[in-house]
Amino acid sequence: MKSDISIPKVENVFLAAVQEWSDDFMEKVWYVYLINDSDFDLDSVMLVSKAFGTIDGEMKKTSLLRHAFLKVPSVSVIKVELIEKSLLVLNNEFMLTYFIENTLYDKKFTFKAHSINEQATEEVPILFVNGVIVN
Repeated sequence: MKSDISIPKVENVFLAAVQEWSDDFMEKVWYVYLINDSDFDLDSVMLVSKAFGTIDGEMKKTSLLRHAFLKVPSVSVIKVELIEKSLLVLNNEFMLTYFIENTLYDKKFTFKAHSINEQATEEVPILFVNGVIVN
């Protein structure tokens, strides 16, 4: 029975944290973007995020944030959320679920604690700015 179940692989869809200037905070902050570098539109996209880890020996975790998008066109990006700087010391996890035609895809993306920093940046496809990519 298990051999009858096909689990499709997520390809050319990923997340990136990009540092941008914020007039609200009057400093550079990190935003997470959903990048669809595939040839397919993503339908009924749901992205659930949370942060967790230890700070000063104490276990911490944030509330879940949920983001929904009706459609993410092929070869496009969507700004998802701000990562507050105090959360950069935690693991930031994003669970992505979407449809391509009638097939459901899902994948967990995790920015490890301290991995979002200026030294870890590389050019992000489609955006053509530096950011931290997680596949």
